[in-house]
Amino acid sequence: MLEILYRDEYLIAINKPSGLLVHKSFYSGEADTYAIQELRNQIGQKVYPVHRLDRKTSGVLLFTLDKETLGTMSDQFASREVEKKYIAILRGWTKEEETIDYDLVNENEVRQNAITYYRRLQTSEIDLPFLKHQTSRYCLVEAIPETGRFHQLRKHFKHILHPILGCRKHGCNKQNKLWLQTFGINKMTLHAHQLIFNHPVTREKMILNASIDDEFKRVANILGFDLSSYGNESDYS
Repeated sequence: MLEILYRDEYLIAINKPSGLLVHKSFYSGEADTYAIQELRNQIGQKVYPVHRLDRKTSGVLLFTLDKETLGTMSDQFASREVEKKYIAILRGWTKEEETIDYDLVNENEVRQNAITYYRRLQTSEIDLPFLKHQTSRYCLVEAIPETGRFHQLRKHFKHILHPILGCRKHGCNKQNKLWLQTFGINKMTLHAHQLIFNHPVTREKMILNASIDDEFKRVANILGFDLSSYGNESDYS
């Protein structure tokens, strides 16, 4: 059963688990199940995804229950009225905050402007030898993408040489192998913890929060990160 974060007659939001594809995609490959069909079967009606999350990314995923509302919400996303907040664990220590303005090439080889703001929340250094270093450094960041490009956060953090821990395609495979061999963990530590937008009908401010899964918490515990401020109850009163 998918965890439902919010539902009314127009919208439904879930906490998408890591590993679940949103829908069929040429670029994501095949799977036995998809979020669309799982949610449709669970509630017994059609659902329409407003945005997408990568297969390995967990967190808030919003759907509408009719096509008219889908158009309204899609306009909000296109005009950047929706704020998406992620938390991620990165290799190394980033700057305290930064705006990454770095163009990305999409699936069709088209160059697109891409902007991500992030702020560093916590740092950690553990006794884990890596290459010529006797210790390994990591940081917990909150990232807010201003644009919604394919694999944007994964590519942007790779660009600044602080890849997301556990990311294979745009990460550090040697670090990932080290964590798998040492701790038995290959989790990509990227989670969409909050989505903020105005309700398409009532116009009330919606703040939807998604709790963090156990595997992400396990990585955080090894590094001594405090995640208690993330994944609290949603606010739409």
